[in-house]
Amino acid sequence: MNETMVCAVGRVATQPVYREMASGPSARFRLAVTARYWDREKNTWTDGHTNFFTVWANRQLATNTAASLTVGEPVIVQGRLKVRTDVREGQSWTSADIDAVAIGHDLAWGTAAFRRASKAETAPSSTQPEPHWETPPEGSPEPAQPAASAPALT
Repeated sequence: MNETMVCAVGRVATQPVYREMASGPSARFRLAVTARYWDREKNTWTDGHTNFFTVWANRQLATNTAASLTVGEPVIVQGRLKVRTDVREGQSWTSADIDAVAIGHDLAWGTAAFRRASKAETAPSSTQPEPHWETPPEGSPEPAQPAASAPALT
């Protein structure tokens, strides 16, 4: 099967939202991926454009994602890229999703201690309010959301 596999390195932009579905656990979060480049004129690293992806995790990966990730943490996500466009009420919108196969902390920014999840571990008990997941149509104002500040990469 021809699928577009990607590896995205970025920061967790929203707290993972965990749900128990009929097909099993599911979690999703927004990933901010900012290009960085060396600006020779300023002699410093400079942030470029930021892309946002909705990352979807299923089954045990969903449970571990919800228990392990918080906003601002550097992560590496590998999975299938799904880009969708749609027209609703005359407005077109595009979403870029990653159906995750693997998610891990980026150890270039810190350390982590792996611990195997036991079968008895359950999903996170706290539920978060449902965030707005769609990319707004071009030219429309951003929907009001709580600010999720991610530390700048330096």
